Amino acid sequence: MDPMGKSKGAVSQTARKIRIPSEAAYLPTIIFIAFSVALTAAADLGVSMIVAPAYILSLKFDFLTFGLAEYIVQGVLFVIFCIIMKKVKIVYFTSFITGIIYGFVLDLWRKYVPFLNPDKVAPGSQPMWLRIVFLVAGMVLTSLAVALFFKIYIYPQVYDFFVKGLCEIKHLPTQRVKTGFDTCCLGVALILSFALFGKLNGIGWGTAVMTVFNGTLIAAFEKLLDRFFVFEPKFKSFAAKFELS
Repeated sequence: MDPMGKSKGAVSQTARKIRIPSEAAYLPTIIFIAFSVALTAAADLGVSMIVAPAYILSLKFDFLTFGLAEYIVQGVLFVIFCIIMKKVKIVYFTSFITGIIYGFVLDLWRKYVPFLNPDKVAPGSQPMWLRIVFLVAGMVLTSLAVALFFKIYIYPQVYDFFVKGLCEIKHLPTQRVKTGFDTCCLGVALILSFALFGKLNGIGWGTAVMTVFNGTLIAAFEKLLDRFFVFEPKFKSFAAKFELS
């Protein structure tokens, strides 16, 4: 086959994709992921393993909202990331800022949307079929949101920044790193649950399902996004500051 023809075909295929400014996708993605996490909490079949430690803390301590507990957990994880990287860059703190925005939006969803508000509709009080719908929708939407964040140069919340950083700097596959990271978070959540409550709380069969399938779903959504969209920075000099490798 003519190499020139192949090159022209690749250019033509790229030209047909929908181009989206990375900056424009940042806030919608945060809102998106916060909503999906609120959905899984309302289902009460087990939240995502990565948010489970924060959720368990919020269940134990009344002064902590889910969002505030996220700040604590992500702060600890941010320190661990910097230790692994053996360096700290000012731009890294963008991921923690993203986490703050996410936690704030998460609390807004749970406060102002009645069926997500635990004070108005107790988690797990809905019919089982609806709880399963919440769980599945939350799992799928979370995976899509994380895949979107991997296409945006602005750092995602610390959970996903941790995975993104390891993948880019250590040249590791997303699916393997994400699944391993999720499994570690599940282990921490189990320890916290039994230490604080003496039983499983905030963790259920839904958590196990998400632990197994989240990495695969994220990888699948990444391929789907690459097929139809191109995310390009509007401010290229600013975007260059976020390069990890």
